[in-house]
Amino acid sequence: MNIFVIHNNYPSAYNKTDADAFIIEKPVIYTLTDTALTKDGKPFFIPDFASPCTFQMSLVLRISRLGRSISPRFAHRYYDALTVGVMFTAQNLFEYCVSHSLPWEMAKGFDGAAALGRFVTLTEESKALSGYDFHLERDGETIQKSGMTQPRFSPEELIADISRFYTLRQGDLLYYGFPCSPEKATVNTRLTAFLGNTQVLSFNVK
Repeated sequence: MNIFVIHNNYPSAYNKTDADAFIIEKPVIYTLTDTALTKDGKPFFIPDFASPCTFQMSLVLRISRLGRSISPRFAHRYYDALTVGVMFTAQNLFEYCVSHSLPWEMAKGFDGAAALGRFVTLTEESKALSGYDFHLERDGETIQKSGMTQPRFSPEELIADISRFYTLRQGDLLYYGFPCSPEKATVNTRLTAFLGNTQVLSFNVK
């Protein structure tokens, strides 16, 4: 399984640390190993090398069929479900890697860094993602909230672009981007994500 993450899909989450990523007119894509996933409501443990550890929510698309060099015209056929995920970052490592022009997968792709919610199946009619609001709560208080009005790249554009370089397979995941600025992770809290009014993810931070 491949896990693709779009780093620069939301200019509203602009960060001075990696400003160049938002100037680039093409998607900035990175991949994670499957050990980065945290599923089924399992807790996330803040690693000792993350100081601070931050997090952001993202919509996540599930790839539904094998494809390579997919035309944007047909890309809507290649995903079938949607959920909300939470990506954790070792912020100190990320800033170090960016400032030294180094790859930053170790800052964002460490074990357990990508929490994944329960998928909601999409129909062809419901693939207009502009109709989906999603938000994230910490201990019952909303801390991140966004609709789908600000992304730079559509799912179809991203699937077409990714498939130029990687073969997509059924079950691959696409973290669509981060519409809100990072929040600092703290121990003994609970994060809960909603797609519309439907709870799709809930887990403890330890």
